[in-house]
Amino acid sequence: MVELRFAAEKVNGQPISGSLTAASVREGKQKIYRLAEKNQLKLMSIEKKATFLYKVRKGGEKPVKGEQKAFTKKEVEDALTKMGYTIVSVNKKLFEFHINPPQTEIVSFVKISAELLEQKLPYSEILTLLIGDTENKTLRETLKEINNDLKKGADSEATFLKYQPVFGKFTAYMLGLASKSGNMTEIYKATAKFLERKMEFKKSLRSALITPALTLFVLFIACLFYVGYIFPETAKLFLKFGIDLPPMTAFTLKLSDFLTENKLLVTLVVLIPPVVLWRYFKTKNGAYIFDKFILKIPAIGSLIHKTVIEVYCRVFYTLYSGSAESIEPIRIASEASGNKYFEGRIKNVAIPLMIKKGIGITEAFEAAGVFTDTAISRLHSGEETGTIKNTSLQIANYYEAETVYRLKNIIELIQIFIAMIIMIVMILLTLVSAETATIRPKTPGTVMNQQHIERTIA
Repeated sequence: MVELRFAAEKVNGQPISGSLTAASVREGKQKIYRLAEKNQLKLMSIEKKATFLYKVRKGGEKPVKGEQKAFTKKEVEDALTKMGYTIVSVNKKLFEFHINPPQTEIVSFVKISAELLEQKLPYSEILTLLIGDTENKTLRETLKEINNDLKKGADSEATFLKYQPVFGKFTAYMLGLASKSGNMTEIYKATAKFLERKMEFKKSLRSALITPALTLFVLFIACLFYVGYIFPETAKLFLKFGIDLPPMTAFTLKLSDFLTENKLLVTLVVLIPPVVLWRYFKTKNGAYIFDKFILKIPAIGSLIHKTVIEVYCRVFYTLYSGSAESIEPIRIASEASGNKYFEGRIKNVAIPLMIKKGIGITEAFEAAGVFTDTAISRLHSGEETGTIKNTSLQIANYYEAETVYRLKNIIELIQIFIAMIIMIVMILLTLVSAETATIRPKTPGTVMNQQHIERTIA
């Protein structure tokens, strides 16, 4: 995220200024231009907040180096002068690279914050402690800026939402909401639990689907290399001496000739489909189709589906406060589920039915078609008894226990299946190599006798 400041004049000449954040400088400028056009403002300047490197000293002490974010160099110089420092140099940082912190760092920050909040430590002190102990530079600088903004009286929700690229959309929303909720500790604990489950889900998904797929792809490439480049060097040596090749060796050599004669075609067939699919699944429509497909994969699909419902119910439990305020928690929980298909069905089917037709939560969820029969049944009971909030937590805990155990078993089965495929491929390659090793050239005597017989017949 970038922060831009603009100065403008009204029609009557009155000067005004303001600032906003955006995902990029271009997007921020477009927002300012639209704002100026709408309010008939004459833009005077647009400045981007940048990082300035400074070197200062106080009295006869050793010079101190540091960095500070500001809109102009003068702002930094004025601030340092007010603090009693003598300025040696202040220069704008030429290159700024922002690499988002790993998810483990975010989880650690939220968990530690929740524990310290439980001990009744003021949030400003918690931020000060974590700023000093956080090793990741991006997260440390982000926490510094959040702390400074909160000390100036900025709205906590707006402050955290500025840093969505660092925390993630849902996490930023939850942490910003916590200060206003009156139940800050509970929301931080729930957010930490959500982030941990999301990490486990991604790790399980990688183990169950992505890693096996990569393993098979690498095995396929290795086989192509063996058949296309290594094997022919031996097999063609026999052909030079007019030796007849056994069936498997002959077939493999024909396959090798096809691969070497059509290198470009083979390369395109091997590389283009995965790249195209990967790029397509990055699009909005592609992500929707992929997430719909992944829920229908035999065995693993049902577990992923239940994990999505578990995450949804856990977030819904944290945010839900009563039937009169159910729409926003439902929307946010659907976004937090991590599945675009699930999110789309909730937003485009369930929520419109609740708003336009006034039907209950359970009926709307059933119409969306993304909840299991068990979840619908439990939610229906909770809605009738007025305990839908606690029922959501029960569903989340139930599906967590079930999916964690069953997913481990399925991952083990997939690993065994991959090992069997690798074993079969290795056996086939060994058989071809063994057959090649049994080829023997014809003895000179045999060749001469054969030639004599052919001349006699002629």
